[in-house]
Amino acid sequence: MNKRKEEATKLRKNGYSYGMITEKLQISKSTLSCWFKDIPFVPNEKVIERIKKGPFKSGRIKHNLRVESTSKIKALAREELGKISDRDLWMLGIGLYIGEGSKAYEIIRVVNSDPEVIKLAMKWFKNSCGLNNGNITLAVHLYPDNNVKKSLDFWSKTTGIALKQFRKTQIDKRIGKSWKKQRKLPYGTAHITINSNGNSEFGVKLHRRIMGWIEGSLGQI
Repeated sequence: MNKRKEEATKLRKNGYSYGMITEKLQISKSTLSCWFKDIPFVPNEKVIERIKKGPFKSGRIKHNLRVESTSKIKALAREELGKISDRDLWMLGIGLYIGEGSKAYEIIRVVNSDPEVIKLAMKWFKNSCGLNNGNITLAVHLYPDNNVKKSLDFWSKTTGIALKQFRKTQIDKRIGKSWKKQRKLPYGTAHITINSNGNSEFGVKLHRRIMGWIEGSLGQI
């Protein structure tokens, strides 16, 4: 968890409203809503003083009921899903590559900022495509508000790829960005690229196989 999210979460758990947290940390309410969707809310005295107690109490009750309902739905959904088979993983990876993979120039690459999605891509490349860490390089794209060392360490730990296999880190230095757009990607974006290391089965041929899997899947829909 990044520092600003930790600070915001601490304030929320101490009973502060979205508005008060936004004023203090300059984090948009939409971002706070995403972060706190599963956190029950009990207002502190300062919040109660700001808002009329009746409507606010109603809002708090609705929020906590939504948290409870969401938790139950997710638990039921996990039961419905059951255990993922090797074929399930294969199809999941194909779907991931349809959305996030490189189709042009016969380069095998997946780009995403979500560590869970990157973990899925890594498992798919290894279990379904037969690759290992030696075939994988990682590049990280960051913004000026990201901590470079923490970000690289984070992605190294997430993927199991050694830092020596990382490509040059790219930093977006565009100016004039709104503070509301900052900190939304606390560790930037990870770019997984596959190297054949001299094995033609893991180069262009693998890319063509992946494209065949995609075409075969979409052709049956």
